[in-house]
Amino acid sequence: MTACAIESTAEDEDDDRAPHADCVITADGAYAARLARDGESWFPERWTLDGPEPYAVPLPVHQPEEPGTEVHPMADGRVLVHRLVQKRHAFSLLYPTGPGTGELPLGAVECPDGGTRLRLLPPAPCGERAYALAVGPRSTTLWLVAGGAFGPEHVAEIPGRCSGGAWLDRTGRMLALDREAGGRTKAVVVDLERGGEVSPLLQIAADSDDRLLLADPDSGLLLIRSDAPSPGEPRLGWGVLGSTFPVRFPESLRLPDCTLTPFAIQPGQVLLPEDCAVALRVDGPFGSWVGVWRATERHLHQLAPPKGWLTGSGLWTRDGVLRLPYATEAEPCGVARMTAPLARPSTEPPHTAPRPCAEPPAAERSTPRPVPLQEAPLNRLVTK
Repeated sequence: MTACAIESTAEDEDDDRAPHADCVITADGAYAARLARDGESWFPERWTLDGPEPYAVPLPVHQPEEPGTEVHPMADGRVLVHRLVQKRHAFSLLYPTGPGTGELPLGAVECPDGGTRLRLLPPAPCGERAYALAVGPRSTTLWLVAGGAFGPEHVAEIPGRCSGGAWLDRTGRMLALDREAGGRTKAVVVDLERGGEVSPLLQIAADSDDRLLLADPDSGLLLIRSDAPSPGEPRLGWGVLGSTFPVRFPESLRLPDCTLTPFAIQPGQVLLPEDCAVALRVDGPFGSWVGVWRATERHLHQLAPPKGWLTGSGLWTRDGVLRLPYATEAEPCGVARMTAPLARPSTEPPHTAPRPCAEPPAAERSTPRPVPLQEAPLNRLVTK
């Protein structure tokens, strides 16, 4: 299974993505966590997703959480909590203890500079570690905030202001970030086993902003946003890590007055990136709904989400079932299952005008293996 990637917080002015997902899912799809609400009070909640039926466990502590508290599920079922206390970013692990909630403090990271923001990164593939980015005026610090030996540990200092965050492998070694430096934003790779060594990932054009939104370690499929094909107009595109084919920006992923943000890629499609189903959050004037897309089709299926969808959250099974968590008053912990529409030959001409963003819909090859990241030839583009 592939979980959604965490979007940066609304305060992250350097990232053009949609707001963060309403819940966070582990990389293996076993657990999820969200900040739930009881009247005016907020509390962490853990969801178990790998059983016959999903169920939620509330994890309230002695006082309500602030609305901006971040929660992050771990592979062992505990929930990491990130709280801002004055200028200190405190981290704790929460776990159920009979009728109550146990809390294990992990320590804190101090950010005395008022311009520094700290946020959690997407769950690491192993589920045993958690990382955070502290973005300062001129550099970004990568912290290991859970899974270390002695509380938060400094991992690397990266020149420039970083945003985003996507894992490129199953071991949790290669982390992709979007780095702003010199007035341009380019996706780079941080090697965690080599002291945070940084190398380029996306260099589509010298004067373009190239961001990585989501990556699938199995197939090497990358979903990106770049203004290379249309300066000043960021477009959603795709490429394959290590492929000899150019980056593509299909018209089917271009809806006027709408923002498309990928949140899950079908896993297990080794050497078949163009057959991977991609789930996208579609934000438009009528709200948010779900898009499903495959590169082989050049067609975006627009689907109505379940009522109470935890917007922007979801994961794929290997056999192409999209699982969307939702919460309603009648069903406070539910998962809707949608089967990805079957791939079909595209009937869309190579160059067509963008389709208007409609009202939310009713419910309805082989490539080369990845090569070392710094050699990935994602330096060309095709807009079709």
